[in-house]
Formats: sequence, structure tokens, C-alpha cells
Amino acid sequence: MKKEAIVLLNMGGPNNLEEVEVFLTNMFNDKNILTVKSSLLRKFIATMITFTRTEKSQEIYRQIGGKSPLVGHTKNLVTKLQAKLGATVVVDFAMRYTPPFAREAIERLNQEDIEKIYLIPLYPQYSTTTTKSSLEDFEEQYHLYGKDAILVEIKHFFQNRTYNQAILERIKEQVSADESQEYDIVFSAHGLPQKVIDKGDVYQRHVEKHVEILKDMMQEEGLRFANVHLAYQSKVGPLKWLEPSLEDKLHSLGNKKVVIFPLAFTIDNSETDFELSIEYREVAEELGFVSYKVCRCPNDSELFVDALIEIYQKMQ
Repeated sequence: MKKEAIVLLNMGGPNNLEEVEVFLTNMFNDKNILTVKSSLLRKFIATMITFTRTEKSQEIYRQIGGKSPLVGHTKNLVTKLQAKLGATVVVDFAMRYTPPFAREAIERLNQEDIEKIYLIPLYPQYSTTTTKSSLEDFEEQYHLYGKDAILVEIKHFFQNRTYNQAILERIKEQVSADESQEYDIVFSAHGLPQKVIDKGDVYQRHVEKHVEILKDMMQEEGLRFANVHLAYQSKVGPLKWLEPSLEDKLHSLGNKKVVIFPLAFTIDNSETDFELSIEYREVAEELGFVSYKVCRCPNDSELFVDALIEIYQKMQ
């Protein structure tokens, strides 16, 4: 009997401290990340960045348990999704920069009689640096090592209501409807160099639309925050990046009670568990914040599982 498959795609994260170098090497050799035309120049730059950042990055992962939480959360999500869909749909996942890579997932799928593979990048908003990169990687590997299944892809899902309910559920874990009036909320999205946006990447527009959707849904749910903000995190290097930065936003807030939601991530990783929960918490404390709360990503929540099923069904 012919089957269908869902493959969840994400950037990945080191499964141990030794994989930090692998992660950085693969990420900065990605033509969608370092957009220089010469592959030799890209490789040289990637080698230099990896050399200078590996030790510092290892220390970050050491502080959150010696590995990224991303792969573990993703495995739990796959298990729950598989349980709900049953045996006629095979659920798997592949990472872009660390194991398990696309080829490993493809080899497992080759053992099944798969007619269609539905590719769902776990990025709510589209970007060339994330969505496009993950889709291209899987498709290239499938053409090399796969069989003859039809590949079907989705490029964003920030408008899915059930997914956004999963976000509201995480916000409510941190603050009740009654308490929300005392707090500002900052939706923190991963930053991008301004030049990427200037070349036509729609990421910023998707992020801004997503915030507007969530504003309306929060009002419906009685989450009436004093103010709603958008900021960008994770800037590296000297280039101009999307603004305002999260650090600048924290400096500008008069209200010293804040809830942070990591808008660009579906699965917790070093940017949430270290950057938001540790690094920026220290900034907030220095600025005199009396309450600084970071929401978890949807991870393997039941609502996120339901949202992925809806997304899959809509793709059919």
C-alpha cells in the first residue's frame, strides 16, 4: 500500500560539544547564509568564522547542558505527530547543519513505499536564509539519493490559527489575562542583515504581519498587555541588521515588567535557552526590570501537533 510522508525540516543544533564546529562550518558554508558568489571565498570566510567562534559557542552550549535542546524537542514532536496520524503516514525529520541530515531521513524513507513527501520547514515566516535553505538542501539530496516520490512543500505558516493558539498558550504559561495589563510584551524575532531584506527577502514583512495577527488574537483571549513591541535578536558582525535590536528595545522600555516571546522559532534552541533566558535576562536585571519572563517555544505541544496536521491536510 502506497504511503505518504511528512518530513519536518529545521536548522539543527549541536548534539554535543564536539558538534559545535560541525554546526558552524555547515552554517557558514551555506550559500543562503554567506551570499558571496565565490564558493572558495565563502569557504575561506566560513573557516575563519568557525575558528574564531567555536570556543565561545561551546561555552554557550555548556551553560545549557552541553547540547542544543532542538533535536530532542523535535524527536518528541515527531513521536506525537506520528501517533496522531497513524501508520499510513510516515513522519520523519531532517536538520540542515547537524545530524540527522537530510540524507539519513531519505535513506529511511527509501525503505517505505512512499508516494508523496510533504516537506514542512519549521520556520513560521519565510526567509531565504532558513526556509529556502532547508528546502533546497532536502530536494538536492533527494534527487541524488531518493526514489521517485513527489515532493510537496510549504513555505510559511504564520497565519495558521491553531499554531497561533499554541503561541498564546505559551504566553499564558507566563502571565495570566489579569496580570497581562501590568506587562509589556516583546515579540523577539531572529535578526537578519538589512541587505538580505533589501534584496527582496519577505521575512520582515511576514514577521510584522504575524505580530498584527497575534495582537488581534491576544485581545480576543483577554491578554491586554500595556504595550506590544517587535524587536530583533542575534546580530553578529559589523553589517546593519534589522532594527530595533532586543537590547535597544529593553533599554527603551519604561515599563519594567516584560514578557518575551521568541517569534521566529517553533522549537527551543540556544537563542531561546541561552540568549533570551540567560544573556538578556542579565541585561534586564542591570536595567532594573522587576519581572522578566521568557516564553517557551511551542516545541511538542498538542496545539502545535494539531497545527502541523492542519498544515499537512491543507497541502494535500
